Amino acid sequence: MIRRKGQFKTEVREKMRGGTGHVKIEHFWEPGGELKAKTRLCAKLVLDPGCSIGFHEHKEEEEIYFILRGEGVVEENGEKHPVTAGDSVLTGNGAGHSIANTGAEPLELLAFIAQY
Repeated sequence: MIRRKGQFKTEVREKMRGGTGHVKIEHFWEPGGELKAKTRLCAKLVLDPGCSIGFHEHKEEEEIYFILRGEGVVEENGEKHPVTAGDSVLTGNGAGHSIANTGAEPLELLAFIAQY
């Protein structure tokens, strides 16, 4: 199955997970319908400068971020780490994280949540 650019379901979430500003989400495939594996999210996220996703935990699941463009800071269980294009973040098994765009351009990342 192929889904072309411009055909993705898109939504904008304000103050996602208690964060600041808004996050644009382009859903590549819908969990529970198109995706048969136990997943909760398969999407590209775009955070404009100054926007963030608030701290949240991943119990009985794992989330992978792959940074495509921009720069930001990921907080994992109290520790802050700078991230930039080409970096990947894995959070799961009860651990928590947040991400913020600290750069001057949009922060774009792929996000995938797999459930146990």
